[in-house]
Amino acid sequence: MAFDPSKDKILKAWKCEETGLIVSINQYDQGEPKLQIGPRILQRKEGGQRTPVKAGRLTVEDVDWLYSVIDEVRDELGKHAKPE
Repeated sequence: MAFDPSKDKILKAWKCEETGLIVSINQYDQGEPKLQIGPRILQRKEGGQRTPVKAGRLTVEDVDWLYSVIDEVRDELGKHAKPE
């Protein structure tokens, strides 16, 4: 079965304004919601946004930001998880 972009949903996303890192909860079709780290959307020096790039390796600033939002991310992911 081929990937169908119309079935891929972003349930919630967070963006670090300082580093451009995006963390999101995604779900494909009726599958289990999962956490995605990345992409990274950087600002152009002339203004505007550049094309998204891979998150790559995280900086201390990325980790500090992720640490500050991780409880909210965990709670949101838990809301979407199916009971066992």
